[in-house]
Amino acid sequence: MGCVAMAGYNRIRYRFSRNALILFVGINPHHGSYRRAVPFSNNKTFWYILNRSGVINENLSDLRDDAKLRKVYDSLASKYRVNFINLVDRPTRDVSELRRGEEQNGNERLVRAIARYKPGMVCFVGKITYQKFTGKSRVTYGFKERICSAQVYVVRFPLRGRMSVRVREMRMLIGRARSLR
Repeated sequence: MGCVAMAGYNRIRYRFSRNALILFVGINPHHGSYRRAVPFSNNKTFWYILNRSGVINENLSDLRDDAKLRKVYDSLASKYRVNFINLVDRPTRDVSELRRGEEQNGNERLVRAIARYKPGMVCFVGKITYQKFTGKSRVTYGFKERICSAQVYVVRFPLRGRMSVRVREMRMLIGRARSLR
């Protein structure tokens, strides 16, 4: 397992495991997630979805507690073979605060990470993340063209819509990812 620190905005350290089941790709951290140094921790819904779907198996109280969630995050790569990365490391309140083209370095970093660590599946969290990566203006949810032999999927953003839909989608993804390994 390796740890990669980013220049400039490097509060969130990305931990990668070779041959991970899933590499989750976010657009950029919210200020709260950045301060906690844990992706998707400003609103912990994503973590609850990961837990309810069986991607991880942790006590709900540990996910609610910032210090304990940090320990869960720190162990993800080795314990669950789940990795995270953002296209942009700079925290913002909203993606509309990102500058045009700011994701370019992150796009290149993502492709290098996929080529090096060889996850079975790459999961873009939300359409905007995949749009920023591909430059396409219209994107749908679901499976996409592979990247470096990894299957690619665009999942619904965790904060909009019914959680049951997101849990069902995540169960399907982890089942698919486990069948690849």
